[in-house]
Amino acid sequence: MPHILAVLMGVILLAFIVLEAFETIILPRTAARELRLIRLTGRIGWAVWSYCAQRMRSSSRRESFLSYFAPMQMPIVLGIWASGLICGFGLILWGIQAPITGPVPYPSIGNYLYLSGTSFFTLGYGDLTPTQSLGRFFCVIESGFGVGFLAIVICYFPVLYGAFSRREVSISLLDARAGTPPAAAEFLRRHSARDDVAAIPEVLREWEQWSAELLEAHLSYPVIAMYRSQHDRESWLAALTMVMDVCSLILVGVDGIPDGQAKLTFAMARHAAIDTGLVFNVTPIQPENDRLPAADYTSLQNTLAEAGIPLRDGAHAEQRLRDYRQLYEPYVNALSRRFLMELPPWTALPDAVDNWQTSAWNRETKGELHF
Repeated sequence: MPHILAVLMGVILLAFIVLEAFETIILPRTAARELRLIRLTGRIGWAVWSYCAQRMRSSSRRESFLSYFAPMQMPIVLGIWASGLICGFGLILWGIQAPITGPVPYPSIGNYLYLSGTSFFTLGYGDLTPTQSLGRFFCVIESGFGVGFLAIVICYFPVLYGAFSRREVSISLLDARAGTPPAAAEFLRRHSARDDVAAIPEVLREWEQWSAELLEAHLSYPVIAMYRSQHDRESWLAALTMVMDVCSLILVGVDGIPDGQAKLTFAMARHAAIDTGLVFNVTPIQPENDRLPAADYTSLQNTLAEAGIPLRDGAHAEQRLRDYRQLYEPYVNALSRRFLMELPPWTALPDAVDNWQTSAWNRETKGELHF
């Protein structure tokens, strides 16, 4: 009876691991099944990791600490999968009492697990080998699983980091276009300062494409959302929020900028924010502090007016902007809390210095290199 239970447990373990790996790596969408190892390890691990991070006083040290979580999660999960497959086949071999040759006359479950491990990694030591057809069959099948598992792992990481790199390229481009951290008013002001307001619809078209790629990456490989940007004061969430801020201003009414492309980009960016929240099961939350109180809204109007692209005035315009913000701010605020990523300001922070203006030797430029 115990041997029958061992075979049954081995089969269930194998089925669970294979389904988990298929849904995570091969299935090009997020699985709705709640009982998933990668989801469980992500929630528990992030709860502990983020708790420790929030106890750190230094923001740069905290950000560096948080950046380790996602790259560490996948190797740990892959190791658990490999261990689960080895244990599953080991339980089956022990359950069927497959005869094996070797220095042990009465093999224990540990010997079968060792045989399973050497078969999975195709080591071929030969010190323990099955002598009958059924045992040989399972060892051959396990060797195939091992080769396939290693092949999938080798292919998976380049795809993962390719999607991450494509995401980060556009985020890096925002540094000179919108400041660090990126701000909607600064984005518009800098385009106006370069007499390049006419190019804004084309830039927004590129960000519509970026938002679509971000959405597909987060649906296919949710772990990418946990990857932090390579530079301080930058994140995919800040970039996505800033893009919706810009689109909201244009939709309210900014002189000289048509709103057709802004509508399309806003829709795609909001779609990306909402679906990412669904993937991570976060509930929309209203911000505790208004991102754009009345005084800041007046400052924003003045900034755009001085740049020669005045924002439509009046209570109706302010209410329209508030309505647009309500369409996405609860979602990005929830994601901000979930990932510990700060949302961007609407206007450039006082004395803010772009990342490209700093270095390890000189924290900020002393010349006239300002946009």
